[in-house]
Amino acid sequence: MHVLVMTVVHHPEDARILHRQVRALVDAGHEVTYAAPYTARGVVPRPWVTGIDLPRASERRRLKAVIAARRVFREMRDKVDLVLLHDVELLLAVVGVRNRPPVVWDVHEDTPATLSLKPWLPPFLRPPVRFFARLLESAAERRLHLLLAETAYAGRFRKAHLVVPNETWVPDHVSPPGDDRVVYLGWLSEARGVREAVEVARLLRPHRISVELIGYADPQSRPLLEQAVAEGLLEWRDFMPNDEALKRLDGALAGLSLLRDEPNYRHSMPTKIVEYMAHGIPVITTPSPRAVELVERYASGVVVPWRDPEAVVRAVLRLRDNPEERRAEGARGYAAARANHHWPNSARRFVAQLEEWAEEGKRRRNAGKDRGRRPSGGAVEPGPAERVEKAEQ
Repeated sequence: MHVLVMTVVHHPEDARILHRQVRALVDAGHEVTYAAPYTARGVVPRPWVTGIDLPRASERRRLKAVIAARRVFREMRDKVDLVLLHDVELLLAVVGVRNRPPVVWDVHEDTPATLSLKPWLPPFLRPPVRFFARLLESAAERRLHLLLAETAYAGRFRKAHLVVPNETWVPDHVSPPGDDRVVYLGWLSEARGVREAVEVARLLRPHRISVELIGYADPQSRPLLEQAVAEGLLEWRDFMPNDEALKRLDGALAGLSLLRDEPNYRHSMPTKIVEYMAHGIPVITTPSPRAVELVERYASGVVVPWRDPEAVVRAVLRLRDNPEERRAEGARGYAAARANHHWPNSARRFVAQLEEWAEEGKRRRNAGKDRGRRPSGGAVEPGPAERVEKAEQ
């Protein structure tokens, strides 16, 4: 099976896209062409995929990327068995294209809800854009195959769709948590608690506990982080490939998840929490429902109030001063992640579903070709113009 994977919004090294789904396809013996904004993000394709460079869609600059993606889709449609899209914008790149292979949209998030978090979108435009996003989702469900990243997204759609959760690779062995470094892994923005993280670093500085932030920051957050680095409050490593970033979790005192109370986060499982558990470190999280469910079910960390850096610091100091509690929480989280959130368990279902859809697409296309052929030897049936000409003779 040859799969075309496309994104214009996500980083080419996105953990869900590259390190889970694309890797699973390649490991299963399939060929992958991965179209993504490599140049715009300053990276090159991994050697185990065929890369196609696309423009990056960001803020209000999206049309150029969608047009380029549509061109690639049209050029590749006869060369691949299936197309996997990762952005709602790319639904516009495939609409109206005929004779296409099966197209799958991987629904990463609650798109209409995320629009309230976009500072570049004026408030007066958000309601009509949300309405348009829901129309796109409805049209996609009628015409494409869907995968969901969360069970909570199922309520937005009429049919049942396979859930491919944001799980992670859980290593065979991990180091016990340390006592002098707190980490955060993931996108950095106001809604994800970047200001709280900076204040936590400021408050922990006298206690000789460092704070390390790993992840891409949106334009609004970058000046704040650059100032914090200049003041020596914290380390910010910006974007790192997922396989490299995960290594930075080993031996940390705790992992932070400081999401604010936003609609898009209320029903989403923060992937970073599973990643912290997978690397055997305690979790400190704000009380988003899915985060509380994970941490309390496995007794793998501490829940703190929204926007409360002082409570975060108290939790960090308690874990530092109680090594047995710290190690027990880390060990319980690791065991739970290994048993219940290890990516290879979901990878098999993901690959099998794509194989099934690709095979259905092949049968459908072959049937379409056969309808225009004679039963005896494959000669093409005469078209309407040929039949008229023959009758006149």
